[in-house]
Order: sequence, then C-alpha cells, then structure tokens
Amino acid sequence: MRGMARSQAGGTVPGMRRRGRAPRGRGAVAGRVHRTGRRRDRDGARRPGLRAHHGSRSGRGRSGLRRHRCGDVPSRQEDVPLKAGGGMTAVQLRRGGPRVGTADLLVLPAVEGELGPALAGLDRRLAGAIRRRASTVDFRGRADDAFVQQTDAGARGAIALMGLGREPVGGEAWRRLGARARREAQRQGARRVAIHLGWLAGNSEVIGAVSEGFLLAGYRFDRYKSERSDRVRVDRLLLVGDPIPPAAAGRAALRTVETVVPHVVRVRDLVNEPPSVATPRYLAAEAEKLASEIPGLEVEVWNEKRITRENLTGLLAVSRGSREDPRFVKLHYAGPDARARVALVGKAITFDSGGIPLKPDMAGGATVIGTVAAAAALELPVDVTGYVPASENLPGGRAQKPGDVIRYANGKTVEVLNTDAEGRLILADALALACRAHPDAVIDLATLTGAARVALGTLYAAVLGNDQRLIDELVAAGRAAGEPLWQLPLVPEYREELKSPVADLKNVGGGDAGTIIGALFLAEFVEGVRWAHLDIAGPAFTEKDLPQAPRGGTGFGVRLLLRYLQGLG
Repeated sequence: MRGMARSQAGGTVPGMRRRGRAPRGRGAVAGRVHRTGRRRDRDGARRPGLRAHHGSRSGRGRSGLRRHRCGDVPSRQEDVPLKAGGGMTAVQLRRGGPRVGTADLLVLPAVEGELGPALAGLDRRLAGAIRRRASTVDFRGRADDAFVQQTDAGARGAIALMGLGREPVGGEAWRRLGARARREAQRQGARRVAIHLGWLAGNSEVIGAVSEGFLLAGYRFDRYKSERSDRVRVDRLLLVGDPIPPAAAGRAALRTVETVVPHVVRVRDLVNEPPSVATPRYLAAEAEKLASEIPGLEVEVWNEKRITRENLTGLLAVSRGSREDPRFVKLHYAGPDARARVALVGKAITFDSGGIPLKPDMAGGATVIGTVAAAAALELPVDVTGYVPASENLPGGRAQKPGDVIRYANGKTVEVLNTDAEGRLILADALALACRAHPDAVIDLATLTGAARVALGTLYAAVLGNDQRLIDELVAAGRAAGEPLWQLPLVPEYREELKSPVADLKNVGGGDAGTIIGALFLAEFVEGVRWAHLDIAGPAFTEKDLPQAPRGGTGFGVRLLLRYLQGLG
C-alpha cells in the first residue's frame, strides 16, 4: 500500500510501497536503518537525521522540565468533556506508550535531532519505517517540521511526526503542538486523536497547554455560512504517556482549560460579529447574559441618560454621530478571600467610519468582558472590576467636529483635532472613573494605534505604564500564556506633542511615536494608582490563519490577564 507524507508546505511526497508480508506486530517496510539515525550515502558519508534517544540520566529531559514519578495511579482517567469553537471534545489522560490503531490520528512529537525512547520503540516495531521516512522528507524535528505516515492496510489511522525544535521550553511550544495536531486532524478527517507526550504527560502544565492549543485551533466563525460541511468534529482527544498526573491534578488542569477556552471563543465571536449585530446594546446584552450564567458575576449597564448623569463627556462626544446609543458596561467579581483589587478597562468602538477595517476596535472591551467572566467562573481569589465604554463612531449632523473641545469630569479639557483618534477619548472617561475606586492596579486594553502594529507586528502587544513591577508581572504572564508583550518607554519629553493652544491637551501628536503619544494621553487621566496600558492593535486581529486562530479576532489578552490575576491569588 502506498502511503503519503505531508510536507511543510502542505503538499505530499510519495509514501512507501508495501513489499511482501511483514512479521506480525511489525510494519511492512523492509530496509536497513543505522542505529545512529544517520543515513549513509553510497560513498559512506552520513546525512543528518534522527538518532535514538534513551532518556537522560540526570532526570531532566530536553524540554527543560524535570521528570517525576506520580506514584500509584490508574492507567487511565475518566473523560473530561471540553467545549470550544469546534464542538464538544472528550479529553482523556491515558498511561502507556504510542500504539498504532488507538486513534484515527496518532501524533508523535520529536525534539530536534533525536527520537525519544517511546518513538524509537515504535520505530523498531515498524521495522525502521519512521526513520526512513524522516530521512526521505528531511524531517529532523525542527520547529514546524512535520510529516504524516499512513499505516498499513487493515491498520487504523495515520501517524504524524511533529517537530518541537531543539529546546521546547515553556507552554507555548506545547500549545503549538496541540494546535498543529488539531489542524492535521482536520486535514485527515480524524474524529479521534491521540497525542503521545511521553513522561511529560505527568506535567499538568504540559497537558493543559496541549489541550488549550488543540481546542483553540478548532475554532471557526462560520455561523453565517449556509454550508459548513468542511468542519471535522473531533469527538475524543487522548493524551498518552507515562506517568500521568494523579486524578485530581489532571482534572484540575483540564477544568481550567474547560473554563478559559470558551471565554476566549466568546471574545473572538464578539470581534468577528458584523457591526450590524455587535452594536453597543448587543455588547451590553452579552455581558448581562454572562452574569445570568456565572455565579458571583455582577453586571451593570448604563444607558445614555445615566452616562450623561455620570458626566462621561468623551463617550457622549464620540457617540453623537450615530443613531446607536452608547452603553457603559461595568462588571464586578469579588472572589473569596480576595487579596488584590484590580480594575480592567477596555475600549469598545463597535464600528468606526474612520477608514480601513476597524471593526476590531472593540477587541479591548470584549477582552475585559471575557476576562472578568472567566475570573468569576474560575473563582479566583481576587476582586476585579471591568469598565467598558461602548460606542459607534460615525459622521452625521450631530457628530463631533475637528476643533471641538471636551471638558472631562476631572476638569481637564481636550481639543479634538482628529475625530478618528476617538478610542482614547472614551478610554479617558473609563480610566478616570476606575481610578476613583482606588484599586491596587488599573490595566487598560485597546486597539489604540496603528503605530503599535507597525512597530511590533501581529504577534506582540505593546505595554507601557507608570509602574515597572506591574509591567514586569504582565510581561511574565504574557510569556507564560503565549500572549507576549513588549515594553515601550513612556517618554516624558514627548508630552510636549500633546500641548494645545486652546485646551489642556489635544488628542493627537505630530505623527511620530504614535503608540507612546497615545499612552501619554491616557496617562493624563490616571491619578494615584499603578497603571499599565496594553496596545493590542497588532495581535487582536489576524488577516491570515495562525496556529491557534483562523483569520479574524484572536481573543488576545484573556489568557494573559487571567495568568496575571492567578498570580495575585
């Protein structure tokens, strides 16, 4: 039988032809394979390949994580059904080695340059077929190396080798592995997937990261498509290895994923909804719906009359041109034995007529809603309040005009020179309101400036603020969550760019250092608290498929903020 192996570019290379009957329990491919994992050319020279790896005497694997024994645990744990964008998937931890036929797709991760003991054993049972095929397609275990080996006639499923790189340290490498496995399951039409993690299956962080990446990669926003037959629903994910965590630890890791992923999916849905649906009223209604579903989550929605009474003048000025009334959404959750009080502020411009696709202008607000809801669902020991000003920004007879001056509740005046720099105008209201409650920290998120995307691209968000310890904590949380931040300086000399001849401030600078200027403007409305600003204009929305997210909203920031809040507890 001729199998097919998938190349990195997504094409295929010819597989191996069956040659006669193989001994029982072995593959059907003959041929000599050198034990070193290197293939000899005719002149006797060796080519790079995969070498057999028999473990580490130090007890520490190539992943940088320490091996450990979990004691006497059962050979499998009960299913934990996890729901994400691709439907309900039952996840099960199972002790053992890789076995052909246990699933429609068996995924085997490989560190660059070597086969782990379990993979080497499977290769021996298949008469060296894996290493021979790896040599054929130049698979060395580098990050993003991959190939698929179809099994023999009568055997179930396919085998996929996926490279982890030389030093797969940290959760993001494992999230990417899970995401790649989910995408390969889509290509193969696999409804049952097994991922062999070896001794790392005993690490709760690893199984959580793999599951998270797998579920996030299954997300699709296709509710407005009449035909959705191309989506493959994965019914079961098996995480296989030896050891596996004790039942309580394994279930806790998967339950965290079960809680976090659906809230990331909600944020993606909110960002991806067409602006005719995702209006300020819709956003507020979604927040109220979450409050009805999650015990301990409180939501208060202010209409235009209440917004006027609260003197949120920036929000009123921006919304004047639209027939859609603004909303101000306030969410609150007070966890048991809360040790810290945190305010999260998110901009939600649900539609912006200022130019090219600015629908994700509401990603910051959606992220705040999703984060506070997830914190309540996880019952984190923190006190967190979310502030989300929501508005459309449209021209019209009542719209604000260049040259208008806004007087804010804190007494400061702002000259509006650019009506397309409206996000900072509504954030100013929310920041001033949040500071009045005197929390331990205020963190705002916004797709604020195109300059952040130009400077950092689509993988990193910018972080600026007035407290280095807070910034360091957020950077560490982002690194752990796979949502990285890059600090930019809050340069005081650039404050001169915001001076106005007719008001205290103007809402734009001269054009340079746009991300820093935007943060300096917001800093004018922060008083007496530790504060950090996250400009998520780059990673909040992707124009191409990413390992863990298809084109559209990514839900960036939810996992980062939850990591930060978990650290406070």
